[in-house]
Amino acid sequence: MTEIAFQPIGRRIAVQPGTTLLEAAQDAGVALSAVCGGVGVCGDCRVRVLQGRVSRLNDVERDHLTEAEQASGLRLACQTIVEAADAIVVDVPRESLSASQRSQVEGEELPLPVDPPIAVYDLAVTPPSVEDLRGDWERVRGIDPAQWQPTAPVLADLPTIARAHGWRVRMIAHGRRIAAFLPPDTEPLGFAVDVGTTGLAAYLVNLETGATLGIAGATNPQIAYGEDVMARLTFAARDRAGARRLQTAIVDGLNDLLHEVCRQGGVPPARVVEAVAVGNTAMHHLLLGLPTEQLGTAPYVPAVCAAMLTPARDLGLRLAPGALLYLPPNVAGFVGADHVAMLLATETAEQPGVTLALDIGTNTEISINAHGQLWSCSTASGPAFEGAHIRDGMRAADGAIERVIWQDGALHWLTINHAPPVGLCGSGILDAVAMLRAGGVISEMGAMSRNHPSVQGENHNLWYEIVPARRTGHGRAVGLSRADINEVQLAKAAIRAGIKLLTERAGLSESEIDRVIVSGAFGNYIDLENAIAIGMFPALPLERFRQVGNAAGIGAKRLLINAHERERAAALVARLRYIELTNHPDFTDRFSQAVKLTPDPWD
Repeated sequence: MTEIAFQPIGRRIAVQPGTTLLEAAQDAGVALSAVCGGVGVCGDCRVRVLQGRVSRLNDVERDHLTEAEQASGLRLACQTIVEAADAIVVDVPRESLSASQRSQVEGEELPLPVDPPIAVYDLAVTPPSVEDLRGDWERVRGIDPAQWQPTAPVLADLPTIARAHGWRVRMIAHGRRIAAFLPPDTEPLGFAVDVGTTGLAAYLVNLETGATLGIAGATNPQIAYGEDVMARLTFAARDRAGARRLQTAIVDGLNDLLHEVCRQGGVPPARVVEAVAVGNTAMHHLLLGLPTEQLGTAPYVPAVCAAMLTPARDLGLRLAPGALLYLPPNVAGFVGADHVAMLLATETAEQPGVTLALDIGTNTEISINAHGQLWSCSTASGPAFEGAHIRDGMRAADGAIERVIWQDGALHWLTINHAPPVGLCGSGILDAVAMLRAGGVISEMGAMSRNHPSVQGENHNLWYEIVPARRTGHGRAVGLSRADINEVQLAKAAIRAGIKLLTERAGLSESEIDRVIVSGAFGNYIDLENAIAIGMFPALPLERFRQVGNAAGIGAKRLLINAHERERAAALVARLRYIELTNHPDFTDRFSQAVKLTPDPWD
C-alpha cells in the first residue's frame, strides 16, 4: 500500500499501486474538479506531485498542459498513476478543487397547515411486579400492543425511556409502523433535503409546529465523480462498484448535513422520525441504489416513477431507528421529484391564466400551466451556468465574479465576498456575455471582434480579458473566450427552445405568459434583464418574473409537514403531460434559432 497526502487539505489515504491520483482523491473525500468524470477530456483535475513515484507524463496530459505548466510540475490526476509503495505528497491548487458553492437554501414559503404523516401517542407503562412479569412492551397502556409489530432497534429504547421518565413514553408512528420511542413531551422532528446535482440543501423541522430549527447547505460529494448527471451515470456504468460508491458518497453527505442541522437545533438525530428527499431522477435512483443504466440511453426510462417510502436506516441514514424516507414521484427520466416539489412549493398548478415555471440547472426542467392544462419538458442546458466547460468558470465561491457591468468601454466586475477574482460563476458568465453583446464586442451570433483592445488571441482562439493577471488571486488573467460564449449560447438556446415548444404545445404565444417563476440557485442570482437581453427568457415585462430561490427544498419541507401534500404530488404528476424534446420534430429548428444573442430570436 502507498500512503498519499493531499496538501494543503491535509487528507491522507492508503492505496494500491496502479491507482490514479483522481481515484485516490475521490476515496479520500478530496473534491477534485472532474467535469468529465475522469476520462481525460476536461483537463480540470490538475495537481502537483511533490514527493513520490508516479507514472510519466502522457500524451493526454501534454494535450491539456502548456509547456510552462508541465515545467511547473502540473499533472492531470486522472492520468497520473501510483507506481510504487513510496509515500506520495500531492499539492492541490485552489482552482482544481470543487470549492463549496454559495449554498442556496432559502426560498419563498407559502402558508401551509401542519398535518404531518406521523402520529403521536402518549403512553403509560404499567410498572412490573411479582404479579405481572410480562415484557415492557406488553405492559404498555393507551394502545393495544397486539396490533403493532415494533422492530428490535425501535423497541430497544422503550425500557430505558420508560424507567427514566416515571413509566411514561411517547410513541411516534407512521401508519402502523413505529418510528421511535421518545421521552414524554418530546417534540418529533423531520429532515427535508433537496439533493441537487451540484448542491445539497437540508432543513430540520419541528413536526408539531412546522418551525424550522436548522438549515444547512453543502456541495454534493458525488461531484468528485463527475460534474453533471451524464458523467455520473457513465461512471456508474463503467465501474462495477461505481454506483455503490456514488450512493455511499451521497448518504455520507446527507448524514453530515443531518449532524449539522441537529447541532444548530441542539437536538440528537434520534429525534428525527421522518425524512423527505427530492432530486432529479438520476439523483433519486443513485440515493436509493436503483439501477441507472437505462437512464443513460434512449428512451431514458426510470426504474420507478411512483412515490417511494423506505426505511431510512436501510440506506445508512442515521435517523431514528424506525424513521421512513419519503421520495415524491418522478415524472420521467429527466424530470424528477425535485421539479414536482418545486411546482408544489410555488403552487404553479393552482395559478390562474398562464404560468411558466423553470428550475434552472445542468438540466433545466420547465413546466407551463395554460389555463389548467399542464405540460413539462427537460432541456439539457449543460453545466455552463455552474461554471463548467468555461475557460475560467467556477462555482459560486469566494473570488468568483458574480456581477459584471459595461462602463466606459470596458467590463467592471464584483466578486463574492469581495475576494480577489479567480474565475466566473454562472451569474457572472451570463452578465459578461450580455454586457459584451451590449458593448458591441460580440455579435448576435457570438462572434468576437478582433478590434477591441481587450480582445486577445488569434483566429478561433480569441478571448476577452476581464481581469488582468496582476489583479487576480492566482496570478493568471480571467477572461471569457469565444468557446465560452458558444457554451452559453447552447445552454440558453436549450432553455429558450423548451419554453417556445411548451407555449406552442399549449397553443399560445410567449407574449401571453402571465407570470414566470424562476427557481434554483443559479436562477435566484441571475440578472433578469441580462437573461432577457441574450434571449434566454421571453422579452416580457420584469414584473411578470418572480425569482423564488430553492423552491425544490421548500417543496420538500411541505411534503414533510403536511401529508396531504403527498396526495397533491401524486395528483400533479398524473396531470402533467411530458414532452420529450430529443425526438420532437421542431426542436432542432427552435434550438438553432434560439442560439442568437437577441431578445427575440424568432424574428
